[in-house]
Amino acid sequence: MENKKYLEQTWRWYGPNDPVTLQDVKQAGATGIVSALHHIPHGEVWPLEDIQERKRIIEEAGLTWSVVESVPVHEAIKTRSAEAGEYIERYKKSLENLAACGIKTICYNFMPVLDWTRTQLDLIMKDGSKALYFDWIDLAIFDIYILKREDAAHDYSDEIKKMAQERFAGMSEADKTDLQFNVLMGIPGEADLSLESLQQSIDIYKNIGREGLKQNLLYFLGAIADTCEANGIKMTIHPDDPPHAILGLPRVVSNEEDLVYLITEQPKSFNGICFCTGSLGAGPKNNLPQILDKVKHRVYFAHLRNVKRDAIGSFYEADHLDGDVDMYAIVKGLSAENQTREVAIPFRPDHGHQMLDDINKVTNPGYSAIGRLRGLAELRGLELGIIRS
Repeated sequence: MENKKYLEQTWRWYGPNDPVTLQDVKQAGATGIVSALHHIPHGEVWPLEDIQERKRIIEEAGLTWSVVESVPVHEAIKTRSAEAGEYIERYKKSLENLAACGIKTICYNFMPVLDWTRTQLDLIMKDGSKALYFDWIDLAIFDIYILKREDAAHDYSDEIKKMAQERFAGMSEADKTDLQFNVLMGIPGEADLSLESLQQSIDIYKNIGREGLKQNLLYFLGAIADTCEANGIKMTIHPDDPPHAILGLPRVVSNEEDLVYLITEQPKSFNGICFCTGSLGAGPKNNLPQILDKVKHRVYFAHLRNVKRDAIGSFYEADHLDGDVDMYAIVKGLSAENQTREVAIPFRPDHGHQMLDDINKVTNPGYSAIGRLRGLAELRGLELGIIRS
């Protein structure tokens, strides 16, 4: 048993303004922190002094800054606009500054415009806790009746369009406002989107298309390759969430084919994957244990959460060990791969139900303390049982 290696237990922390404190994190049992400088606008260089200060705060609490999530990729890079080269140089400088502070595992995503998308942030579960929810009917309502995107109706089945029409007819103005807020919710470091700016981006990506976005991702990776290799940096791309094209925006990191293509076309070892079981698990055709087996040598970080899908593909975020994702098989696969590594693979309990005392607190959606504490405890127990058996 003494020779068995355990995955590194980490926790996402949004910085000094996070209502979940570093003391809370320690009590939850995590040893590593996943954090980012959300006060730095997207596309700007992360100053060395700011990185050092965040690292100091984390280490003074007796924890380690293990993973950066995320260093956002500016839209100019994703669209490969005239300013792309300038933003890539800034990105490389941020990577160099992080590496100078000993922080070398970087998570990022290449989703156009929107980060993870949900239509409801407070779905009431049977036990009274609250979960994040993605409903194709509500997305169709937003797309067809609120955004009013051209040809939006072509992207939905007749069944979903009929249900969307019926539900929209009964919605109040407050309901419509809430739905718009949830879909357009900004990510830390950026303002919330407007309908106008979203439509402008949709028009741009319509010309780029899925193949163009794939090539722009490879262009980005090629441009930062030397910097990553020179500084020992591991990049871990986060899968699309949800793993489908939505609102007319292409998605290129959604399934086994996408991930295998990415690590084949950019074969250098710096180019890695954040294996998110929730994002990939939302795709009904995704066989997660099979995908992990294909790409495990490039998995440098893992997000472990579960989802429960319905007949039309809508999903809510289930308890970590209760959903459509075979978490036992995933943790078993990660644990086996971890035995081959010199440095443990970091994972974090991704998202969690808002429950118990957290129900009446203001928290970042999906990132309340107690739901994640429960998830981390379950995942730790699962890993221990797998290793000891």
